Amino acid sequence: MPLAAPPPKLLDQVRDEIRRRNMSLRTEEAYVHWIRGYILFHHKRHPVEMGAAEIRSFLTGLAIDRHLSASTQNQALAALLLLYRSVLQRDPGPLGRIARAKPRQRRPVVLARAQVAALLGAMHGTPKLMATLLYGAGLRLRECLRLRVVDVDFANGQILVRQGKGNKDRITILPTSVKEELAVHLETVRRVYERDRAAGFGYVPMPEALLRGHSDTTCEWSWQWVFPASKVCRAPQTNDPQRRHVHESVLQKAITATARTIGIEPRVGPHILRHCFATHLLEAGYNIRTVQELLGHKDVATTMLYTHVLNRANRTVISPADKLLAALRFVDYPATPSRANTSPATAGDNE
Repeated sequence: MPLAAPPPKLLDQVRDEIRRRNMSLRTEEAYVHWIRGYILFHHKRHPVEMGAAEIRSFLTGLAIDRHLSASTQNQALAALLLLYRSVLQRDPGPLGRIARAKPRQRRPVVLARAQVAALLGAMHGTPKLMATLLYGAGLRLRECLRLRVVDVDFANGQILVRQGKGNKDRITILPTSVKEELAVHLETVRRVYERDRAAGFGYVPMPEALLRGHSDTTCEWSWQWVFPASKVCRAPQTNDPQRRHVHESVLQKAITATARTIGIEPRVGPHILRHCFATHLLEAGYNIRTVQELLGHKDVATTMLYTHVLNRANRTVISPADKLLAALRFVDYPATPSRANTSPATAGDNE
């Protein structure tokens, strides 16, 4: 009799459950990371042997010992709850009181218009085009990387962002200044696509819902990446040959290196260009609700952070030091008189 196949390993079961839920690859990697960290934290004990007390001590350590953010701690908690409730099919019990990381709300770093112009002017090729879209359309980095040919509407000057943060779609603007350059770029991409098709490739990852009834769309031109990778690789989930989009580090390194070269002081990354998009629109007088829709924020309170960066109310306040120094420039004060001939009235004026 053939031997029975061994049961799948725990982390493989976690991956299967995440893929069954159609969660993103990035979420899968994060959840597996936290579950592995949880097991190592407790000296490789199996999670079946542990429960609420061990979960509590692990999450408390993230906040107190490692000083991680509240969102990171919440992500680790979500990963462990999925492990126990969905994979192990058991309730870990009440978690009790957990030392929670304090939410930190930082004001976004925003570059001046002249700095953005200098940054984009010093960049070249595809990274420059991608950076211009981040600034001109308010895209997140991964939203830019995941753009498909069908998402770019040249006729109406729009970009469709699919499955943005919170798994939401939205419409944002296509900058007129990049239309011609983007069209030339897509012609180059199409030539690469045609070579891939001739070689038996040309397949790209597709949303699960679209694959159910339209499996042939995986190799159509309209669903190809706007910014494809330079090499064909194996899909991490199916091991099929695919050309994925360019890796996020390409643009991250290009922006950081260019900013350092031209002497921009703040540490600059791709997301700063999205901050600049929002702030500069508000500076130009656009309605905050319009900016909220373009950014894809669920709550307008998130968009309000950029009004704090503007600090418009404080711009009308003149510092008393400025008033004093301005007065000193136009008043010719006499030399300090001696005590003998100083009248009480003069002394009072000088105090």
